[in-house]
Amino acid sequence: MKRGEIGGANTQTGLVFEGRVDFLTFIQKQKNYGIKGNVIFYKDKEVGMSFKKHELYRFLAKQGVNYLDYISRKILPDDAIFVIANNTLFVIEVKFQEVAGSTDEKLQTCDFKIRQYRKLLSSLNIDVEYIYILNDWFKKPEYKDVLDYIISIKGCSYYFSYLPLKKIGLPVPD
Repeated sequence: MKRGEIGGANTQTGLVFEGRVDFLTFIQKQKNYGIKGNVIFYKDKEVGMSFKKHELYRFLAKQGVNYLDYISRKILPDDAIFVIANNTLFVIEVKFQEVAGSTDEKLQTCDFKIRQYRKLLSSLNIDVEYIYILNDWFKKPEYKDVLDYIISIKGCSYYFSYLPLKKIGLPVPD
């Protein structure tokens, strides 16, 4: 959940991440959802697509987009979910940590990365949002400044072990 929001009932409206579980594995277990390749269906209607790492660049190539025309180097998302209803690509970065390390500094890169993804998708008129899914490790007081920074960047947010489907525009299972 996003800092400052209340849990509990919200678990009925999103996906609870336990460890490093990819989005497609998780969503296909939800009621009325189905997956064919990387295409997401809800009640047999196509609602989105999911791209991991290099899959995003294969999708862009099929759309006639050469990433080198927009950015100088690939940035590889843990998951990127294109939601048809709102024409938005949600870049999902899952950061689970149990000891201090390099992930601490990776949280400070959301501004750069969202700008890169926006440049990359500009010719397709696709909006971009960047979401971190964090574990409870990042609830420690020493992360307050970086968490405040993340939400200060337009289009960047974070949730703790949870991704609200309504936030990204996917149907909430009955």
